[in-house]
Amino acid sequence: MKSMTALGILLAVLGIFVLVYQGFNYTHREKVLDVGPIHATRDDTERVPIPPILGGLALLGGVTLLVMGAKQKA
Repeated sequence: MKSMTALGILLAVLGIFVLVYQGFNYTHREKVLDVGPIHATRDDTERVPIPPILGGLALLGGVTLLVMGAKQKA
């Protein structure tokens, strides 16, 4: 019973996070020039989008697990 409630809270928080941010960014460094002691690099920022429907489904699943966990306690 307790694990169902904890999983429900985790899914609900994750769903809210995805709905608010809708993706995440990351930066990777690429070597452009490497001639002797001279080094040149470039930082590229990439965005990984997460569809809002996934956030909504996670939120709905979390709420469902919370309700089911509350019904089992009663």
